[in-house]
Amino acid sequence: MEIAIIASDRKKELMMEFCLAYKAILSKHNLYATESTGKYISDATGLRIECLMPGSSGGIEQLSSRISYNEIDLVLYFRNPMNAPYYNEAQHNLLRLCDIYNVPVATNIATAEALILALDQGSLDWRELVNPKFRK
Repeated sequence: MEIAIIASDRKKELMMEFCLAYKAILSKHNLYATESTGKYISDATGLRIECLMPGSSGGIEQLSSRISYNEIDLVLYFRNPMNAPYYNEAQHNLLRLCDIYNVPVATNIATAEALILALDQGSLDWRELVNPKFRK
């Protein structure tokens, strides 16, 4: 499966700890992340992550585009809810596209854990039927 990883600055440490805890599961999948989040997690965990542009410079839009083409199966997006006034259009669009294309998305660690465990148990295999031309 194709998994997108995004974390607000104040949530990068939590995302890294999450990825470290679930490294065995995540390592079986293709991971994509915005630049600083991807580098931070990769350095700390050794996971192979394709890093896109920084989130504030187009990385969120790159992931949104991949969601639109059904190239992303799961989104882990730890965002800082205290930054609500700074919630920008790109972030809103990413979440909107997840709703449109039925891409499971977690915006907190509790939901992320439920989705990762479901992924490991095969409960998200239905995503492979959505657009099989992108599957290996």
